Amino acid sequence: MFTATLTLDPAFRVGPVRRRTFGSFVEHLGRCVYTGIHDPSHPSADADGFRQDVIELTRQLGVSTVRYPGGNFVSGYRWEDGIGPVDRRPRRLDLAWHSTEPNLVGVDEFMRWAAAAQVEPMMAVNLGTRGVQEALDLLEYCNVPGGTALSDLRRANGAQAPYKVTMWCLGNEMDGPWQIGHKTAHEYGRLAAETARAMRMIDPDLELVASGSSGVGMPTFGEWEQTVLTEAYEQVDMISAHAYYCEQDGDLGSFLASALDMDHFITSVAATADAVRAHKKLSKRIAISFDEWNVWYQHRAESQPPTGDDWPVAPVLLEDRYNVADAVVVGSLLISLLRHTDRVAAASLAQLVNVIAPIMTEPSGRSWKQTIFHPFAQASSAAVGDVLEVAIDVPTYETTKFGDAPLVDAVATHDPETGAVALFAVNRSTAQEARLEVDLRSIPALRLTSASTLSNPDHTWQATVDDDSSVAPRSNATATVEDGRLSLTVPPVSWNVVRLGL
Repeated sequence: MFTATLTLDPAFRVGPVRRRTFGSFVEHLGRCVYTGIHDPSHPSADADGFRQDVIELTRQLGVSTVRYPGGNFVSGYRWEDGIGPVDRRPRRLDLAWHSTEPNLVGVDEFMRWAAAAQVEPMMAVNLGTRGVQEALDLLEYCNVPGGTALSDLRRANGAQAPYKVTMWCLGNEMDGPWQIGHKTAHEYGRLAAETARAMRMIDPDLELVASGSSGVGMPTFGEWEQTVLTEAYEQVDMISAHAYYCEQDGDLGSFLASALDMDHFITSVAATADAVRAHKKLSKRIAISFDEWNVWYQHRAESQPPTGDDWPVAPVLLEDRYNVADAVVVGSLLISLLRHTDRVAAASLAQLVNVIAPIMTEPSGRSWKQTIFHPFAQASSAAVGDVLEVAIDVPTYETTKFGDAPLVDAVATHDPETGAVALFAVNRSTAQEARLEVDLRSIPALRLTSASTLSNPDHTWQATVDDDSSVAPRSNATATVEDGRLSLTVPPVSWNVVRLGL
């Protein structure tokens, strides 16, 4: 066993807990929409064909926003295909995932689903094969109350009130050669600026997200952000960041330290944005929308799209099955996002159902929770008030990919109104228990409310449709609070949550 000494102090405030940190993502990809959120043959399906069991799990997960409809899909999407009578909607080839899109679910259906699931919609516009006019048309359809051709068309399609969508993504991963309509940074920056400027002519209060680098390993990383923001800084509010992680070649130690890469990604993008801000002599500060992040095993067979003449509807794609170590990494990435709440204004776990997802479904059958469901749900529930930087004194270990990494990482939140404190911590050691000694003396009179741990002696344990509860967060009986100090022992490869109150 080793010891980690942690100190909590309300003076170490980073910024407010942002509910939008706990967003997710629904893309027309694989079975995320069809047989995921939408399955008319399911016993719980509503009049729109949406599964009520999935809606209930979405609420349990604590999702705040949902980005839609992509993702790579959006760069070839014609939103008009998904409105009006369902039996008249065209079937289209989806080039992004080599599938057929039946357009049974579109803008209006998604908005009704979002309302039922009590989530805020985050819409993406196609800046791959389309441009300014199509973005304006979609905005008019969604947000103008009435009296124009497209707003009246929405009303005729059954939505009398406007959807009032606030957050809009200006395209998706336009730096990627795989993206339909891939552009250079200068080309995209100009298009994003012109699209944003025009959209603000309809609604100046929109929150607009420019497409940033699709990964820190992209050859244009940094340069892309600088060029795009040089063109569009005044017109946008956020720039996106995307990152996926997985265990490679059995290197569990590096995998567990993946959040170091996310930390680097965030600080690098923030520094680049601030450099553009200084050059332009502006007061506005650009925030980050980390609107795609998760564990994703891209090399596995289930992540390879169909080929040739095979263009199926809703094929099984990207259906990773997550183990305990994956859940611990997801927890550590949540710690990173919270720790950077001063710059990360929104984030989206990609994706919500079936596709690299916390929620899985059987067509017309059961639904169940993957291991990664639990850290997200716990953080979304417990993180309230202000994010506190946790001072940690802990041994490090050497990783192949990221150099030295601390064996324990943690972040905390403090609600100044109620005094409640939540501590989120991961033990990255693959073999040793950790004794956490936490100094709480700067927040007097705290008592222990609950302490839980997610771990298993076999870190490769995976949930299944028949058993998604054998490994879930369990009460940690070692936790005690005495004389302003919290102590608890946590096992190797574990995610831990401690809640305290006055």
